Amino acid sequence: MKKPSDRTASDTVRRATLEDVARLAGVSKMTASRALRGAADVSKTSIEKVQVAAAHVGYVGNNLALSLSAQQTNLIGVVIPSLTNIVFAEVLSGVADAVEGTGRQSVFGVTDYDPDKEYQAIRNMLSWRPAGLIVTGLDQPDKTRRLLEAADIPIVQIMDLDGDPIDAVVGLSQTRAGADMALALITAGRRKIGYVGCSLNRDTRAYKRRAGFVEALDQNGLTLVGERCSDAPSTAQEGRALTADLLGQFPDLDCIYFSNDDMAMGGVFHCMSAGIQVPDSIMIAGFNGLDFVDSLPVKIATSRTQRREIGRRAVQIINDGVADGVQRSFDFPPMIDLG
Repeated sequence: MKKPSDRTASDTVRRATLEDVARLAGVSKMTASRALRGAADVSKTSIEKVQVAAAHVGYVGNNLALSLSAQQTNLIGVVIPSLTNIVFAEVLSGVADAVEGTGRQSVFGVTDYDPDKEYQAIRNMLSWRPAGLIVTGLDQPDKTRRLLEAADIPIVQIMDLDGDPIDAVVGLSQTRAGADMALALITAGRRKIGYVGCSLNRDTRAYKRRAGFVEALDQNGLTLVGERCSDAPSTAQEGRALTADLLGQFPDLDCIYFSNDDMAMGGVFHCMSAGIQVPDSIMIAGFNGLDFVDSLPVKIATSRTQRREIGRRAVQIINDGVADGVQRSFDFPPMIDLG
């Protein structure tokens, strides 16, 4: 058997070309090219014919050549803080839904809530000249904001509305989400309220929710009876440990607000093991409305966020480009569910 380096030109199967695709589809070369990129001005019928022809001859386009001529790739960059947090996996799912059929491709970078990693991820993505960039949050350091402000592409910041967006923004007011949950718990008759959270020094959105929650309590003549926070990653195990510590000191709490549903699930596990009735004796409240919440053996309160829709909308903004009169801010307020 010949090695690749030993093959001659006669041994090599001719690579399918765009001309082959156009000929088989019965369209012009230009139409075939635009159809493969998912251009809006090409009919659905033509796109389908071209795609079938391309698959038949095994055609693979040269995106690098297109990028060099256009000075821009078909990539949409997405920068998220975590892959282990299902919230951002669902955002990416929404991004993938919206990208499908557009001729564009999403790529992502993970920052681990580290501003230096975020800066490097954004810098690397911008070097590829993407069609647009989706970035989590509004609280980037100055050097990162300068990078984004200098980028001549649509920039969409997601998951937070409490701040100064660089270009477009899609998400929710984290401060208002915390305040709304506080008011809902007060209305439900809870008065001895505690808080459990993680990584508030890095997760600015969780920090804002706590701030809104505490402010709403204060406006209604209440304060947090006690709280426990750690710098550890946000997990059910950490939520369970912090809940045990908090209730060990404040056993009369009738409600605990957690930074998210993962932590709240840990709180549920502690209460069950300690024989504490949820929600009768103590109400557990989280944030995000993740799917597992509905499968817990007891009911908890949560704020159900629209994660996939946020991802989809961010891509739509990039596809619309930068134009006068195009809406650049979208609010997706969460729905409070008290269980």
